[in-house]
Amino acid sequence: MWMGWIEFDILLGDVRSLKEKRSFVRPLVADLQHHFRVSVAEVGHLDLHRRAAIGVSVVSADRQHAVDVLDAIERSVANRPEIELLSARRRLVTTDDE
Repeated sequence: MWMGWIEFDILLGDVRSLKEKRSFVRPLVADLQHHFRVSVAEVGHLDLHRRAAIGVSVVSADRQHAVDVLDAIERSVANRPEIELLSARRRLVTTDDE
């Protein structure tokens, strides 16, 4: 079994309140969950208006499938015009790593 995750540090557009931030983050999280069938959550910068950290995880029987899904997710986030992707960090582990 392979487990992979990616964490995005993103800069939001003209956002002036946490309420406005939610209007950017919630649709992003929902879209990633729906389109890729993965687990997604806002995982950092919770008190900052213009920054967000989004974490995504995937579990697969095949390493290449996990890599392909994470690659597609990263492209999807990077291509969104309403946000600026500052960084993406990822990791893959297998249950054989014990």
